[in-house]
Parts: sequence; structure tokens; C-alpha cells
Amino acid sequence: MSSPTTALHETPNIYAAGSLAEIQASLAELGRQESSVTARLDALLASQKDLSRELGRLDLLRARLGSQVINTRAISNGMLSDAASTANRISSAVKQLDLEQSNVKATLEVVEQVVELKACVLGVNGSMGAPQDWETAAGYLSRASKIPADVIDGTFAEENVPTAEVPDPPRVTLDSAAESLCGLFLREFEKAAKDGDGSKVTRFFKLFPLIGRSDVGLDAYGRYVCHGVASRARTTLNSGNAKKEGFFYGNALTKLFEHIAQIVDSHEPLVERHYGTGMMVKVIERLQIEADVQGGIILDTWHDERVIDRKLTDIKSYAFSFLVQSFLPNSKPTTGTPRSSSPAVNGSTASQATEDEGVDMKEIDGLLGETALMLGRWSLYSRFIASKCTPQDDNLDRPSLVMPQVLLGSNLHDKVNKYVLEPFNLMTTFFFRRSVEKAFQLDESPSDLTLNPNKPLAANPPFITSAVDDVMYIVNQVLQRSLATSQRTVVASVIPDIGRVLGAEFVGMVQRKMRDESYPKAAIQGALPPEDKIISFLVLINNLDVSNDYIKRIVESHLPDPDENSDEGHPLENIFPFGHDAVFVGNILRSMRQSFESKSGELIHDSISVMFHQVMKPRIRTILTEAFRDIDYNMTTEEIEAEEGSDDHESLVKSRFDRGWNSLTRPIKRILTERNFDRLLTAAMPALNKSLESRIKSFYGRVNELGAVRMERDIANIVSVAVTGNRYGLRDAFARSIQMTLIMNMEDDEWEEVAEEDGGKEKEMGITWVLDKSERLRARAIVKDNA
Repeated sequence: MSSPTTALHETPNIYAAGSLAEIQASLAELGRQESSVTARLDALLASQKDLSRELGRLDLLRARLGSQVINTRAISNGMLSDAASTANRISSAVKQLDLEQSNVKATLEVVEQVVELKACVLGVNGSMGAPQDWETAAGYLSRASKIPADVIDGTFAEENVPTAEVPDPPRVTLDSAAESLCGLFLREFEKAAKDGDGSKVTRFFKLFPLIGRSDVGLDAYGRYVCHGVASRARTTLNSGNAKKEGFFYGNALTKLFEHIAQIVDSHEPLVERHYGTGMMVKVIERLQIEADVQGGIILDTWHDERVIDRKLTDIKSYAFSFLVQSFLPNSKPTTGTPRSSSPAVNGSTASQATEDEGVDMKEIDGLLGETALMLGRWSLYSRFIASKCTPQDDNLDRPSLVMPQVLLGSNLHDKVNKYVLEPFNLMTTFFFRRSVEKAFQLDESPSDLTLNPNKPLAANPPFITSAVDDVMYIVNQVLQRSLATSQRTVVASVIPDIGRVLGAEFVGMVQRKMRDESYPKAAIQGALPPEDKIISFLVLINNLDVSNDYIKRIVESHLPDPDENSDEGHPLENIFPFGHDAVFVGNILRSMRQSFESKSGELIHDSISVMFHQVMKPRIRTILTEAFRDIDYNMTTEEIEAEEGSDDHESLVKSRFDRGWNSLTRPIKRILTERNFDRLLTAAMPALNKSLESRIKSFYGRVNELGAVRMERDIANIVSVAVTGNRYGLRDAFARSIQMTLIMNMEDDEWEEVAEEDGGKEKEMGITWVLDKSERLRARAIVKDNA
């Protein structure tokens, strides 16, 4: 219902009425408003009786509530005030009683502690006397250590504990007893350690924490186990008669780490049980000092015996003459010794009476194997020590390990980095680069390759030179060896170096061979290049494609499978457990792969372009000329019927093109890898389409309606032959030629829509035009009737 104000505003002004109808409408509206107001007033008058009755009931309730308030105040002031005061007195008394009770309890507790202290003092004194019960004496001292210091040093204890047998204050007595027992235990422990009595060693080792001398016990225990470590290490070093053979020093370092790990594993429960959780770290710190000494001796001896400095000097001064000369302009370096097997060093290598390289690769490979063993064992040892020094968190399934300070600050850590890690990085990079050089020195192409499709190929695909298999074998070997070290520093140095050598020298050598030795250039203008040049160039293109596939498989073999979920974690996380090292290593591997694929991909693209322009493009025009030779598209119905009775015109163009196209592509297809052949076809299709366009345009004015239909079929047949082998994606390259023949055969009404309507109409026909409007007009005009 509208408010009166709103109704007033909406009421027509009778004084503003200009006609009788407006006056009557105003009066009718005023009448309706009067009826509404009257009905509301009647409703209010009808509800007045109920309202008055409710107000009366509220007055009665208010009177009753007032009397209840008066009674409540009387009860509160008369009865509850006495109870409240009584309760207050009782509460104060209870508090006082509680205070007195707590004082009594504290006093009784002090008395009990003093009694316990006196019993401990007397027990220690009695046990250290004639019985010489050291375990009991240590037990009494342990009990005394649980008594608060203020009780032991308090006046009450000093007055009540001393006796005639033990007159000194309890603190003096306990300290002197602990000191005496500590010296006794230490002597007995060292004597048992010297005699090799393990049971007595354990007996006295367990007593040090009871007398409050845990540090002394742990230090003595550390010296004890370190003596065993030093003795074992000396025995290992002195046991080898021919130290220069095999991985003697790597195995010696392995035995050292294994011995320390066995000690920590076997002794940790004893130390943790008697000295407390985490106290094994103290023993580990003492063991690490001995590991620094013994490990340092092993590494120093290895460094001197293996003459590492001299070998590093030879490596740094190696000139890589073959690689350097290969990249000089107009140079053709002489090949090395004729190949008899793979140059991979660990394989069966052809022995050479003389070597001009100045560095013994077999010796370098042996050193790399030993240094990789040392680094791998150091990583395992570091992981083990880190797991023992890292607090266990039950909420984490695989807690992230952090290299402990006991290792980071150790002398052995510095020596491993200086004597093992840095030489390993230098020798690995040299070994790989020298292997690449040797692979190209001994490089051989597959034999008995021919472009004659009627002659069988003696070798098996893919047709590549021997350098690819050799280099990729070394890549896999070097990657496996580097990752096996579990050293992030190694990965950060070696893998980028491998990528640089592959990108600059492996790809560079292939590029140089393409440019200087195998470039397919025709001796006579218009003729084909020599067959041996074409074959050699195709094989080099295959080298790049197969190398890409090798690198992809090698890298992916070391990376986690994204579709595989394993609770044990992927191999990289198991090999590199510290922090985010596994993620870092994975990124380094992917970066190397992407860098190689980028550089080799550029060269593949350029070489495919060369192959197309030098070999295929000159033949395309000839093939089309032969296919359309003597073909007439201006024929009458009678001529077509006569021709169909004698020869199949439709198959003539197709058969000619099929014969010419296969003679061009089949020899190439036999030699190229499938991916490279697809790349070559992808490069050739636009040129073939362009030639088809020119061929179609050459029939301008010489095509009638029947000939246009025949031409459309011929062009479709040529396209189907060109994309044979399920290469339907290549059809897009022929869109212009196909659309030209489509326009030539359109009915007039269809052509009018195409020629006159806008782009929206063209899309409605389901065709995306690659020809612009002027090109469509010229295509339509090729048929002379349309012109």
C-alpha cells in the first residue's frame, strides 16, 4: 500500500484539470483514496479493545514482579549476608591451611632429599672402600646428581649429612669421589682398550655418565675407536704389493669409510642408551678427526704415486691438433690409423706401436675410474654421516639432508675437493674431447651405399658414420661416471663441458665435412652432383638426426618418468639427496640436451635445404615437363571418347609423374632416416606446388570445360603421389594448385558467390582461400570459355 504522501503526490490536481473528463477522473481517484483511509481507520478501531486488554495484563504482572523484588532484597540482606561472611572466613582458613600444608610438604621433601643425600654419601664412601664396587659407587653418585644443588649446598645438609666416617660437607665428598672414580675408570678403560678386552671397555664406558663425566667418557671412547680406525687404515695401506695396479687407493678409502660407518652403526645404540639421544655426534666428531688424518694419508700417497700433477700438466698442454686443424680454412687433416674397432677406451682398442698424442688415454681412463670411485664413496660417507647428524622428523617421509658442519669444516673435505674433485673435472673434460677427436680420426662411412634402387644396400640402417656410435658411447659413459660421483660440483662442471664439446666440435666437425668434403655441387650446370658426394652428404645428415635421438635417450634414462609415481623416489633423488641437488642436476641434463638439439637442428635444417636446392629442385621442373608432355586439355567430347577407347589419359600423367618422382626420391629415401626424409619432403612440397602453379598457368586459354575436369584429376593424382606414405599433412602445401583447379571447374552460380560475396560468405562454403581475389579471377580465366 502506498504511503499517504506518495498517494498525495500521485493524485491528479483537480484545479489543474482542463476538461470535464479530467475533473471526473480526479474525483474518482479522491473517492478511492477516501475509501482506503476509512478502511484503515476501521481496522485500527477494531483492534483497540485487544490492545487495552493486553496493557491491563502487563500492569498486573508489573505489580506482582515488584513484590517479588522486595522479598528478594529482604532475603539477600537478612539471610545471605551472614552466610557470605562465614564463607569468606572459611576460604581464608582453607588458604592458610593449604599454605601450611605446602610448607610442610616442602620441608618433608627437603628432609627426604637430605636423607637420600646422606645415604648416597655413605654408600659412595662404603662402596669405594674395601668392596671396591665401582658400579654401586657410580650408582650412588648418579642418585646424588638428581638431588637439587641448593639442597646439597644448603646449611641443613651440611649440618646433618657429615658423620665421623665422612666428616666433609656433602659437596666436597661427592666431588672428590667423582674425581677419584673418573681417574680410576679412565685408567681401567684405557687398560682394557690396550688389552683388547671389549667387555671391560663397555663396562667402564657405561659408568662415566653415572658420575657426571660424559665428556671424559666420550673422549676416551673416541680415542679408542680412532685407534682401531688408524690401525686398520695402516694395515690396508701396507698390504698392497703392487699399489699402482687397479683401484688400490680407491679401495683403501672405501675400506676406511666402511670401517667408520660400521663403528657408528654398531656403537650408536650403546652411546645413545647410556649417554642420551644425539650424543653419538660427539663420537662422530672425534672419528672425523681421525678420518681426516687417515684419509689425507691415502689421498696424499695416491696423488704422489699416480703423479697427478704431471698428468694434469700434460692434459692442459695437449694441443688437439686434429680438431684445431679441421676447423682451419681450406684444411683437410690427415686421418689417423686405419680403424679396426671402436676407439672407446674401455673397449677392445687397436694397439698402436706409436702414439702422437702425448697422453696415455688408457691411463687417464683408469685414473677417472679410481677418482670416480673415491668421489662416490665420499658421497656415500657424507650421506651416512649427515643422516646420523640430522634430527629425525617423524612427520617427513624423506627428510631433506644438509651437509653437516663436521664434514664441511674437515680437512678431508678440502683435500677431496683439491686432490680428487678438481682433477676429475679436468681429466673428464679432456677425456671426452680427446675421445671425440679420436672418433673423427678413425671415422668410417658405411660401405656399398648406392643411389641405384636396383642394387641392394650391404649395410643396415640407419646409415651413419662410425663416429656417431663412438662419441655417443663415450657420452653415456662419461655421464654415468659423473652422476655416480653424486657430486653436484662435478655435474655443474662436466655436463656443460660435454654440451659445449658436442655443440662446438662434434656438430662443427660434421658441418666442416659437409662443407669441405661432401658438398653436393654439380660439376656441370644443370646436371646432378656426383653420386658419392650425395651419399656422403646424406649420411652426414643422418649423423645429426641419430645423434639427437641418442642424446634424448641417454638424458631421459637418467631423468624421472613423469608418469611414474614411486615412494622410493626417482634415481636422481637417491643419488643426490642433499637439498635441491636432484632438481639442479635434472635441469643441467635437460639444458645440455636442449642446447645440442638446437645446434644440431639448425645444421639439419640448413643441410636439408642444401640437399633440396642442389639435388631435388633441378629435377622437379624436368619431372613435371615429362609428365605433361603432349597433354591436351582442349579436347572435344568425341576426342575424349576416342582416347578412352585406346589409352587412359588420366593414368598417363600420373604414371609419368610417379615414375619420375620415385626415381628421384626412392634412392634418397633408402639412405636417409625417416625423420630426415620427412624434412626433405616438407622442404620440397612448396617448390613442387609452385611448379604445378606455373604448369597450370601455362595452359591459359588452352583449356575447355572438359579439359579443366581432366586437369583437376591430374593435379589431384600428382598430389596423391607426392604425399604417398600417409603424409597427409603435406597436402597443405598444394592448397594453391588445388584451389586453382577447383575454381576452374566451378559452376557459374558457385563462382558468382566466390567472386562477389565477402569473406563471411566464403567461409560459409567451407573453404579457407589461400588465393586472393585477383588470383582467383586469373585462375577462373584459364579456361577459355570463362575468359
